[in-house]
Amino acid sequence: MKRREFIELFGAVLVGSPIAAYGQQLPVIGILAAPAAEPLRTSIAAFREGLGQSGFVEAQNVEIEYRWAEGEYDRLPVMANDLVGRRVSVIVALAPAAAVAAKTATGTIPIVFVIGADPVSLGLVTSLNKPGGNVTGVNFLINALGGKRLQLISELVPTSRTFGLLVNPSAPATDLDRQEAERVAATVGAKLLVVNASSEGELESAFATLISDRVGALVVSPDALFTSHRNQLVALAARYAVPTIYHLREAAIAGGLMSYGTSFKDAHRLAGTYTGRILKGEKPANLPVQQSTKFEFVLNLKTAKTLGLDVPPTLLTIADEVIE
Repeated sequence: MKRREFIELFGAVLVGSPIAAYGQQLPVIGILAAPAAEPLRTSIAAFREGLGQSGFVEAQNVEIEYRWAEGEYDRLPVMANDLVGRRVSVIVALAPAAAVAAKTATGTIPIVFVIGADPVSLGLVTSLNKPGGNVTGVNFLINALGGKRLQLISELVPTSRTFGLLVNPSAPATDLDRQEAERVAATVGAKLLVVNASSEGELESAFATLISDRVGALVVSPDALFTSHRNQLVALAARYAVPTIYHLREAAIAGGLMSYGTSFKDAHRLAGTYTGRILKGEKPANLPVQQSTKFEFVLNLKTAKTLGLDVPPTLLTIADEVIE
């Protein structure tokens, strides 16, 4: 191949690539996250993996700007407006409150959400199959699993007649998780004590309430605040010897007793794929909301032993991961 032909071919490849030509400003993805950064480290890596499947690599042909609210929802509107002012190409909203803040901030910049609540009831999309507007994303159904988490923890603590449910009343999707837990509690003839915490400082008092009411086990509802303070929750559960089930696999890895939920990694990888497709020119209105249905049940036997709990064989059989 002659030198001129090579140069012309190379130029044609660049024109067909996500970045049209050398020296052109890179597209910018704005990640608006309700939780803190550290608990989502593996999820963000999965997002980059999905993005790479569309040919985009951070710092090579795309930039990513991160905004972490660390569970403080009142920071999200300002962060969303900041990304809009930055004129990012796509906003990736992690958690329902972040998605609502992003949609409120812009009706034109494409938004890809990763949430556990129903995006239709939140007003993010018109329907799952035909989102309409500038918003689509991944729904990983985690906020409808409060009942399943209560069922699992009740099998480990069968003599308990009172269960606690830790919720953040500021979270948009709190009601669904509570309703599911109440339904299961009624079927097993147990009482459900709902305890609120909307800030880091209220977590300690929440556990004090659980102890004073002699709660036998605790279900932690999915929420950005609780995700951000995962290690603190695990430490409090250990200090007060409260058997606790979480929504996040990493909580069980960090020493929590149990976790049950959909895979954060799988959901964020799917979001990365959608973000790449939008950067290539597809419209959110034409991309159906994806549903991540990969479930993870993690059981920490070391913590169970510390709490003096005998793990029934049925739980060991169905666990996706057992930590010994």
